[in-house]
Amino acid sequence: MIFPEVKIFKPDSFTDNRGELYTVFNQEEHELVFNHDKVAVSKRHVLRGIHGDSKATKLITCLHGTIYFVVVDNRPDSKTYLKWDNIILSEKNKYQILVPPGFGNGHLVLSEEAVFFYKWSYEGKYPDVEDQFSLNWKDPRININWPISSEPILSERDKKIH
Repeated sequence: MIFPEVKIFKPDSFTDNRGELYTVFNQEEHELVFNHDKVAVSKRHVLRGIHGDSKATKLITCLHGTIYFVVVDNRPDSKTYLKWDNIILSEKNKYQILVPPGFGNGHLVLSEEAVFFYKWSYEGKYPDVEDQFSLNWKDPRININWPISSEPILSERDKKIH
């Protein structure tokens, strides 16, 4: 990741003839207190837009499938403002990404289906849609190289972003 503020974790896992066991979250490994969890289940070619806010830190994991995960710096005073980076998150590599406030994130589902799990840490009121910023997935100022040759499947919210 080009952003030192964005952290990547990979949990240890135990595998035997029954399958696999690994820890998704351990409070002792994080200084943050997480107070909200979300899960998004999506099919292939769903692109969940680039959203973020100035309050929340998110710990993101792909529990099933494979996603192309993008982080965009949306801090106007930053030297990396509107720069982006990406990583593949999957059930196989088990990478987890800690995305701090001021950064937007989005993802494109590469597998037939994916389960995207994220923990939120914030103070005060939950930063829902009205408190978030949204960036267009094909904003030419950002110029993200999405690995899709056709139009992705977008939410109504993401279709309206210009």
